[in-house]
Amino acid sequence: MKKFLALTLILALALPTFAACSKEEAPAPGADGPSQPVAAGELNLYTWENMFPQEVLEGFTAETGIKVNYSSFDTDETMLAKLETAKGGDYDVIIADDYIIETAIAEGLVAPLNKELLPNYSNVNPIYQSQFFDPENKYTVPFGAGVQTLVYNPAAVEKEITSYADLWDASLQDNLAVIGNYRVVNGMALKVLGESYNVTDIATIEAAGKKLLELAPNIRLIKDDNVQDDLLSGEVGAAVMYTSQVTLACLQNPDLKVVYPTEGVGFGVMAQFVPSAAPNPEAAHKFMDYILRPEIAKQCFEFMGYYCTNKAADELIEDAYKPFLTLPEDFSGETEMIQNITAEADEAHVKAWTEFKAACGQ
Repeated sequence: MKKFLALTLILALALPTFAACSKEEAPAPGADGPSQPVAAGELNLYTWENMFPQEVLEGFTAETGIKVNYSSFDTDETMLAKLETAKGGDYDVIIADDYIIETAIAEGLVAPLNKELLPNYSNVNPIYQSQFFDPENKYTVPFGAGVQTLVYNPAAVEKEITSYADLWDASLQDNLAVIGNYRVVNGMALKVLGESYNVTDIATIEAAGKKLLELAPNIRLIKDDNVQDDLLSGEVGAAVMYTSQVTLACLQNPDLKVVYPTEGVGFGVMAQFVPSAAPNPEAAHKFMDYILRPEIAKQCFEFMGYYCTNKAADELIEDAYKPFLTLPEDFSGETEMIQNITAEADEAHVKAWTEFKAACGQ
């Protein structure tokens, strides 16, 4: 879960389901979307797995009588394909990444928000608003944010890591795990070369691909799921992970070192939106406003481990989580969001990524 307006900012922050009269146990989230139109008292929620604590979804149902049908997708692209096929229908609330939301809005698949139905909208931290995918905050409600983060175990790594470039050090041979997002990983090589994540020059992307091949001897794992487990178990000594994985890892092993690379940090926002032909848009707004309550937002962010985008919830976050739910107060580095690029540039990225994975034997 997991992606990144060229912007520079200093982030200094303080840091389903039951029907109304039912006592049946809520069904587990499924991988497929709804096959039939929903009743007036239902809400179709579509996002990644494990985005909400069960008690939050049950609480919404108990309060409103609206049953939550939770469906999950594996990638943003899967979500967009289903939304396109449904012509903006089937789902009431979708939570996805910034760049894919920009595409969905451009295709007319996202409905403008009715902010009169969102009295808690003012709780959103403005740092995460007005971004490239929704500059007028017309369509989305931020639901979490994160940065491309390096984490390592000093007891299992010979050198101090402070940058992306350090990951190429020979001492890390067969000791590094990276997430399976090609724009993020290819972007590390671009940053080492002093380039933007969003460069469209094909020759520059190809040069980054060659640089990435030099990293192959150090790669032990390329995977998206539960990379923190491999770091915690000692399978690898260093990893490039999603923010939620960093939170889980550091809560279990406080000796791990978190690195904000000197070359610049990839920054991304995931957000809620209502599809253009949502079956139950009124329920969608009720759900989003419920999630915007500070006490509910607190539960969600501590469960997910992503950066808190609800300023009213910041003071409620438990002390154990506060170091991981925002950038450090003394952070002064550059951040850049990974955005959509030209089809030709993306094709060059895919080619470089395919060659890199082959070189890593994965």
